[in-house]
Amino acid sequence: MAALRYAGLDDTDSEDELPLGWEQRTTKDGWVYYANHTEEKTQWEHPKTGKRKRIAGDLPYGWEQETDENGQVYFVDHINKRTTYLDPRLAFTVDDNPTKPTNRQRYDGSTTAMEILQGRDFTGKVVVVTGANSGIGFETAKSFALHGAHVILACRNMSRANEAVSLILGEWHKAKVEAMTLDLAQLRSVQHFAQAFKAKNVSLHVLVCNAAAFALPWSLTKDGLETTFQVNHLGHFYLVQLLQDVLCRSAPARVVVVSSESHRFTDINDSSGKLDFSRLSPSKNDYWAMLAYNRSKLCNILFSNELHRRLSPRGVTSNAVHPGNMMYSSIHRNWWVYTLLFTLARPFTKSMVSERLRHRTPIHCAFLKGP
Repeated sequence: MAALRYAGLDDTDSEDELPLGWEQRTTKDGWVYYANHTEEKTQWEHPKTGKRKRIAGDLPYGWEQETDENGQVYFVDHINKRTTYLDPRLAFTVDDNPTKPTNRQRYDGSTTAMEILQGRDFTGKVVVVTGANSGIGFETAKSFALHGAHVILACRNMSRANEAVSLILGEWHKAKVEAMTLDLAQLRSVQHFAQAFKAKNVSLHVLVCNAAAFALPWSLTKDGLETTFQVNHLGHFYLVQLLQDVLCRSAPARVVVVSSESHRFTDINDSSGKLDFSRLSPSKNDYWAMLAYNRSKLCNILFSNELHRRLSPRGVTSNAVHPGNMMYSSIHRNWWVYTLLFTLARPFTKSMVSERLRHRTPIHCAFLKGP
């Protein structure tokens, strides 16, 4: 039990707990066997349940398998700076002869991003996350980077983006992560980002359109458009168009657009049911920050649906996601009233590392959800 406790695996249920004198071990190819130190024998079946088990998935993020001078395999946890001869995947074994699956939900509201990605290796995958220096974008980028993906943080503020890169590298020094400049409020910046990315001559397997502005006072961008509309929707729309050829060449690839349930509380049609373009980029007299945000999120969903219709035959899928009700983040920072409201609501909101799964999280849609 001391070895189990050291590897963080001492929390076992009563059915799988081994009798006194037994030890659980693994082979190099992932099968579990049991050693009886009293009778000096080994067997494949669990001494209590009679089940055979095997390892599920790859090593957790930050772990590596090494071999010592005697040829014995051991495991290194780079995150917590420790080593053990006990395979950390023993906490995630599966039956060799699994029973019929049930309808039980696999994840719930307390599931973290790291638990969703447990045992998955994204080495060789390239992921771009906009607005990744904080909040949902940062947690998404970090989760993928710590599981082997090459992650690019596309951010407006390079100082904060570089700090985010350092935080990720601080958790795992081998993470492949970098920051690139992207200001969605300037279409020229979007164009420059796309050109710089293409110059790297790499694939693009996942594009997470996460960056967003909320509760901004009315203003126009250098392109002459209302800022919330351009940052939340039009900038991402342009970015996807510029990178569309790379996505198609990298198929299977995915676009994930972070939207919001607030899209339900608005409309972009006029009284005759036709699209009213003046509502997308309103004048100062017709502007209300919350309504502008809701409309931009509705545009996100319409865009994602049409993008999926057009590109899915070419191997590129698109999903719009709602990250969760009352997700606490820093998106409210632009007006003190919203900051006060979010602060009062914080005890009842979810943290950044506890996003709901189902189809409403960027991570689930990016790699785990079917086409």
